[in-house]
Parts: sequence; structure tokens; C-alpha cells
Amino acid sequence: MTQQNHGNAHKFGMVIDLDKCTGCGSCMVACMSENNVPFKEDESNKKDSITWMRVYKLTNGKSFPDTDVCYLPRPCMHCGGKGDHGHSPCVSVCPATATDYDYGTGIVSQIYTRCFGCRYCMGACPYHARFFNWWDPKWPEGMEEYLSPDVSPRMRGVVEKCSFCFHRYQAAKDKAYLEERDTVAEEEYQTACTQACPSGAITFGDLNNPDHAVHQLVNPDPHHCGRPRNPKAFRLLERLETNPKVYYISEREWVRKAGDNYLDGEWEKAKMKKTKGHE
Repeated sequence: MTQQNHGNAHKFGMVIDLDKCTGCGSCMVACMSENNVPFKEDESNKKDSITWMRVYKLTNGKSFPDTDVCYLPRPCMHCGGKGDHGHSPCVSVCPATATDYDYGTGIVSQIYTRCFGCRYCMGACPYHARFFNWWDPKWPEGMEEYLSPDVSPRMRGVVEKCSFCFHRYQAAKDKAYLEERDTVAEEEYQTACTQACPSGAITFGDLNNPDHAVHQLVNPDPHHCGRPRNPKAFRLLERLETNPKVYYISEREWVRKAGDNYLDGEWEKAKMKKTKGHE
């Protein structure tokens, strides 16, 4: 699907309620299990470990009893790029076209058989959402029988990342085709992390569909590249204009401020700029 012909396309995205997230890590485990993410016996060295979904801990920087803690899950943002035209930071720099933006789904794909490991995409991604495979995956004896047949394990020397469990979307489309349906229902395509979250903090769906929960939660503005109209919703590093499809919601202002990584004195200026932009 070309860029000029995606007016009625899907735009799959995620909304994460940070006030519900407990930092339990269920989303990380579900992601690794669903997508055959390799692991080492010793995972203490995070420089070469692979975690498509990673949970970070944020604090408000205040001492007890005013200390407040927030946990922030971070998958791939599936950026739409400046102007939301599909020119994601990673897609724009890949010399092998091993990563691509799908205008039909809004998902940034990773084609492992094209990747030759230059890691330009890792340097371009401002969210550190991409990981390099430094070793061939080695599974404990017997565990290979539990691998998902829908996702190919990656070889050494390639970059990998979250795919929004795209294989599940393909399976849902196949089912709809066999049942002679033109559409895939919201509940038919859900990511593993969404289903595994015990607190219901993660919501997934089509941001272009007003009937889907993700659209109702953030109310994205199509005239401003999907910026949320919900004042409690935000996207990470909004100022970079990468236009990610992962939104966060929090009642706490310091959390929303930390999400855009503002320096002292910049928060009020940014709010005034956003207000003028929506006028």
C-alpha cells in the first residue's frame, strides 16, 4: 500500500495506563514467550540482553514521605515519523530496507533475512527499542518444543524488536477470510503483553477506529499527527515529532513531564506551545 493510498487504513496502537501498572513484568515474560526471544543463563549484563518489552522505574526525585514511583513499560513505539508519513527514524536510515513502515497497519516491521547487522537503526531509535543479536539462540534441552511455530527465532548478527505480535494479526485475517468476513474484530487481534497484564494497564487496537478502546482513551487528533486530545495522555519524547503509536496515560503531572524528558522551566513553555498548536 502506497503512502498516497492509506486514508482508510488501520493504525494499530497501544495505550498504557501508568497509574495501573504495578511493574510486575508479566508483559515482558509474555512477550519473550510469544516471540521466541532468546535469553542467556546469566541475564545480569543488560548490554547484550534482549527484551522487546522493557519496564522502567521512574521516581519523582523527592525524599520520603513525598516519594512517588511509576513503572513505565516500553515496547517499540512504531513511529509514524515527522508528519506521520511513515518516515520513522529507523526506517529512514536502514541501508538494507530490512525495516519498513506498513501504511496499511501503521506497524514498523523488521525483516531479519535482509538485516546484515549495521545497527544504524539502533543508533537512530530515540527509545532504545531495538536489540542486536550477539549470539545464536541456545535453548535449554527440551525447551525448543515450547517455541511458537508462528515466529522464527533470529540468528546471530541481526537486529530485532517488538512487532506488535503481527503474526497474530495475520492469523486473525486468515480466520476472517475463511469465515467470509471483511473485517477483523477488536478482540481477535490483541498482543501478548495486552492479554498477560494482570492489572489491565495495556490496551491495544486500531487508533483509526472510533469504536476501539484505544481511540476512545486518547482521542487522537488526525490534524496534528495523532496527538492525544485527552489531557491525561502523552507520548514519549513528543518534541522529536516521531509520532509514536504507543500512548501513556497518567493522572500525575510529574509522570507526564518525565515522559517528555523536560528540563526545569521547559514544561510550562511546552504546554503553551501545545495549546497554541491545537487552536
